[in-house]
Amino acid sequence: MNSEYKRFIESKAKECQSIDSFPPELYEKFDVKKGLRDNKGNGVVVGLTSISQVDGTEKIDGKKVPCEGKLRYRGYDIEDLTQGFLNKRFGFEECTYLLLFGNLPTQDELEEFKMHLAEERRLPVTFTRDVIMKAANKDIMNSVSRCILFLSSYDKNALDNSTKNVLRQCIYLISVFPMLTVYSYHAYNHYINDESMYIHRPDPRLSTAENFLRMLRPDKSYTYLEATVLDLALVLHMEHGGGNNSTFTTRVTTSSGSDTYAVIAAAMSSLKGPKHGGANLKVMDMMDDLKRHVKHPDNRKSLTKYLSDVLDKKAFDHQGLIYGMGHAVYTLSDPRAKVFKSFVEKLAAEKGRLDDYNLYAAVEEIAPELIMAKHPNTTGVSANVDFYSGFVYDLLGIPRELYTPIFATARIVGWSAHRIEEIVTSNKILRPAYVNIGEPREYVPLDRRGSE
Repeated sequence: MNSEYKRFIESKAKECQSIDSFPPELYEKFDVKKGLRDNKGNGVVVGLTSISQVDGTEKIDGKKVPCEGKLRYRGYDIEDLTQGFLNKRFGFEECTYLLLFGNLPTQDELEEFKMHLAEERRLPVTFTRDVIMKAANKDIMNSVSRCILFLSSYDKNALDNSTKNVLRQCIYLISVFPMLTVYSYHAYNHYINDESMYIHRPDPRLSTAENFLRMLRPDKSYTYLEATVLDLALVLHMEHGGGNNSTFTTRVTTSSGSDTYAVIAAAMSSLKGPKHGGANLKVMDMMDDLKRHVKHPDNRKSLTKYLSDVLDKKAFDHQGLIYGMGHAVYTLSDPRAKVFKSFVEKLAAEKGRLDDYNLYAAVEEIAPELIMAKHPNTTGVSANVDFYSGFVYDLLGIPRELYTPIFATARIVGWSAHRIEEIVTSNKILRPAYVNIGEPREYVPLDRRGSE
């Protein structure tokens, strides 16, 4: 922009900051639940769901008490679900069936569903060339969102919001999401980074996790442990209650009567925000900063000093946050992190990076003590799933540009389940209310403005 326009924008931005700022006490005065949360952090209840449940507290004698975190998919504990398939089979397809249809599949039902997912994992002819490879973007989330909207042009029933048609659309998007994600990265890596282009077709015999690694890597190779850990990451990220930002976006946009492609694109726009889907990137950046500034990270005293400085806004990004620690619901533990951790160690050992794993484990041990000491009213702090997920993707050689898109590749399952549930259970548009605190003003004709 030219200098004159730049000055105009800077001046008007200051006006926006002035006129759109409200004193905190007004929220209490008008009983406004800022961020749809009360002053104790409890979410405003806006609907019913049977898809998943997230618990970090339990009621004892009528009082909420912190407890070990629980996550349930359709009533099943996530730890039981993962233990049911780990080291036996890949779980993404099985848990997708559960979230969409409400019950765990039989062997025959699972095989049939996997067959349909494989059959649907095809993009329209020339779509990769005409859409994905054009206007390559470092922001893979934006690239995938564009692809989703373009796919509606190939769907003759794109605007049909009947349950069976929406289900068909959701299964299709779940199937092709790994292709959209990986191919968008390869286009960026080729056209912007000037690297070689690889477009590998998915293998219908392989799982979603296996195909993701196969399509991403130039030689298509991967180990069983690598695919197992990625599959586990997808399962742990695919759903997390109706109250998270992108799932709420899914339900809000669905309630307006919008089509599936627009709804999922809206959810993508929500997830890409660093306060939501980009948390593991902040963890990785923080750990990089730690390694640069702590000469001996294996020294507990030096490590504690750095983390204390982070909390005091003297280190890293000066926000006072140790990223990957704490959660809006979980207090004593995040069940996803607990499930993940043992496999992270195995993968780190396979990659010869146990020193890095031990550093993460040390931060996980020290950080909660420091946070609780500096914030004594906090009910509990523990590592959340994002603390380890970025490290896992790094161990898998997955570029950082793909961290949030991988989250979306998993979470589209939960979005799909919530979209269908919203269509089936409610015909009301979601319309939150805002309190207007502006004063009535008299209109001033143009020729009299600024004369007073």
